[in-house]
Amino acid sequence: MRAKSMILAGHLARWSSRHWKWLTFLIWIVAVVAMVATRWPAIYWLVLGDTDDNIRYVQVKDWLAGQGWYDLRQYRLDPPGGANIHWSRLVDLPIAGLMLFFRAFVDQGMADRLACGIAPLLPLLLLMLSLGFIGRRLAGPHGWLLAVVAPFAAQMGLGMYAPMRIDHHGWQLALALTMLAGVIDTNRLRGGIMAGVSSALSIAIGMEMIVYLAAGGALIALRWVFRPGAESRMLAYALSLSGATSLLYLLFASYANRAMVCDALSPIWVAVFGAAGAGMVLLALAPLRGWPMRLAAGALVGGALGLFVWLNWPQCLSPYQISPELQRLWLANIREAKPITAQAQSLVVPLLAIPAAGLIGLLWALWDARRDGERLWAWATVGAMMVFSTALLFWQLRAGPAAQLLAIPPAAWAAHRLVAAVLTGSRRARIAGAAGVALLAAIAFAYPLYPQVVKVYQDMTGQKPKAWRPSALARTDAIKKANGRCRTLPALAVLDQLPPATIFTMVDLGPRILATTHHSALAGPYHRNGATILDIHHAFDGKPAAFRAIAARHHATYLLICPNFPEGTIYQSRSPGGFYADLMRGQRPDWLVPVRLNTDITLPYQLYRILYSPAGSKKIAQQS
Repeated sequence: MRAKSMILAGHLARWSSRHWKWLTFLIWIVAVVAMVATRWPAIYWLVLGDTDDNIRYVQVKDWLAGQGWYDLRQYRLDPPGGANIHWSRLVDLPIAGLMLFFRAFVDQGMADRLACGIAPLLPLLLLMLSLGFIGRRLAGPHGWLLAVVAPFAAQMGLGMYAPMRIDHHGWQLALALTMLAGVIDTNRLRGGIMAGVSSALSIAIGMEMIVYLAAGGALIALRWVFRPGAESRMLAYALSLSGATSLLYLLFASYANRAMVCDALSPIWVAVFGAAGAGMVLLALAPLRGWPMRLAAGALVGGALGLFVWLNWPQCLSPYQISPELQRLWLANIREAKPITAQAQSLVVPLLAIPAAGLIGLLWALWDARRDGERLWAWATVGAMMVFSTALLFWQLRAGPAAQLLAIPPAAWAAHRLVAAVLTGSRRARIAGAAGVALLAAIAFAYPLYPQVVKVYQDMTGQKPKAWRPSALARTDAIKKANGRCRTLPALAVLDQLPPATIFTMVDLGPRILATTHHSALAGPYHRNGATILDIHHAFDGKPAAFRAIAARHHATYLLICPNFPEGTIYQSRSPGGFYADLMRGQRPDWLVPVRLNTDITLPYQLYRILYSPAGSKKIAQQS
């Protein structure tokens, strides 16, 4: 009986290895159904994850309503001129396609919500296929399964694919893994094309992953230096990267991105990647013998490329190109822009669990592959990308999803080896394998388990954290409630009782107002619109007269504030004598008139009409 079971298991393993792509697709279908079902209330109530998701939603709807393909200005931010958004239409395409598809069956509102619920799950399939490909490359034909399902344990990474998370980060992360799959592909021509095209697509979407993509290109070049015959991968990579980048620029670069800008695919980057591709082609075709000569030639070309960029566009070597004042007042207060050392332990430990498992798996894999040059190089490549992404956490927390997802290949490989030991190893190997599997299972459930482990430890040792003051607990609870309630569709949709107007509100509420009402706002958290962001900060930090002058300059009709909204607490703390802090103390100037809206619900925000010529005061003109 045992022998028959082993034979059947062998047949099943071989069959699944042959059809791993279709099986991955079926797993993805199950994941789609489960994630849509669990997130259905968020889909129904249009709960878009953050400001970027809201602006993406508005951008797609504006395009379907007739806004130009190359015109990505958001005219309802700081009208009439609008706000310069640095994205491309590439990510808009699947969202728009799903919207049009569902509109054939349900009303437009529900169709658009369904599209937002399903669109983020499309790049999840690409991610799973890429991880499965890498798993097969590193662990053999049966190594795909654990790699494919591992993202469901990477909660920060998986969050980029949650329904309603329609921003572009999920696509960029998936393309980064596709690029890595191409870098280690044994078929050098296919791998070079895969790495080059996926890098170009990521660049066309946005520049956020540029450091990861540059690292991948550098690893391809290093392999050419030390491995005779690797020039075919580098040649295919160089031609596909430069060619696809140029084509995607023609197809997707907006009017604004045709200027010499650094934060999106622009003529600058077409020139940079064209020069990089040309340099790689010359290196691949040059008759260079021996790795020292290839290393010297590669260093010369790389140095020339760096000098070319520095002499022509030195501003592109800094991350955001924003003023010191904007950095101090705005960017320094964004949690994701702070390093992991500035985050709470309750976030850090679960986040680092998968990278830690990946590091252990990497060391084991490097030792296991020490006598196989090709496998060793593949593992060194994967390890370099994993360590690099984890190191970036000490620069900004927003590197967290990439750090988790890039740690999956070595962690999944280790899990594969441990499971194999449990199933086929000796008694001692089965015991060790079972212990390892248990440890990896605990890591996989680190997010729900960590708080329980901390509680058990505190109960056992009696070392309980210092209790918060009741006032601090009440304040934290009020901030959480305001952050949720002020963004809800029922609360904001009531504003459509008023004729379309420009509403002066906080930076982080502007995009949500655009997505849920017919009104306009001043700004969203987008660095190209730094002047307007600074105006909002100056208005809330300054005196009432300064606020009214700034509001007039931006044609604002109403002021909307949400007591205890996180952004507002910054103004209160930073400027206790400022306009926003005065409002929170109930000190309202007579030129702010409360607006009453007809609704049965208790609104979480306060809405005022701004009067620019109240009795007994000088009129302030709304500047055009």
